Amino acid sequence: MTASRFSARRITPFLAALLLLWPGAPAMADEHTLAERLDAVTPEQGEKVFKRCRACHVIERDAEPGIAPNLWGVLGRPVASQEGYPYSEALRSMGGVWTPERLDAFLVDPHEEVEGTRMPFRGISDPVERAALIAYLNTMTDSPVELPTTHTMVEIEPEEPEYGVLVEAPGVDITYAYCSACHSERLVAQQGLDREGWLELIEWMQEEQGMGEIDEEDLAVILDYLSTNYGPDRPNFPAN
Repeated sequence: MTASRFSARRITPFLAALLLLWPGAPAMADEHTLAERLDAVTPEQGEKVFKRCRACHVIERDAEPGIAPNLWGVLGRPVASQEGYPYSEALRSMGGVWTPERLDAFLVDPHEEVEGTRMPFRGISDPVERAALIAYLNTMTDSPVELPTTHTMVEIEPEEPEYGVLVEAPGVDITYAYCSACHSERLVAQQGLDREGWLELIEWMQEEQGMGEIDEEDLAVILDYLSTNYGPDRPNFPAN
């Protein structure tokens, strides 16, 4: 079965629409300033958070934009300025540059911050994860910007990770990071496919929906997790 034939046999148009339109969770209240949060995180932590962005964004020097702009050098760059990318009118009207503070506010809930954006991202509610992502993005550039700092090592107790209805088993963190970027994890839990079926679904999303490539190591972890916990014998997520 080819990826292009997958949609006819395994996914309905209604589900396809839900993949992009399922609403995100409410944002947490920030208890610390951005400077305090940045002092408490590392770019390495932010690289893990960036897995949620990989579905749409590339972050390599001089790479062509795909379904979304290339995020190389995004901090300090004018908003909606990447040549050749068809930004929404809402984002083009935003103006200014991507400062750490502005990106932090945008990432909470892009649709609330910029009404009319086409970005199918639910946002990052955890303030510490947003700070880590900003720290990482500032390393993926030829011209790092000056990040706000308190000039002290701030200790912030990390939030307990939450994976919604997904079973907490090896690979849940990576699976949740990739899948929850655009839609509810409940749609994942409802499927019930074998390993080949999950691979076909991912390939269909990449070829027909514009999802970005998943590196081979992460893909293997995701397929192991999904086929083990959401195989054909478990097509529905638990009611509790």
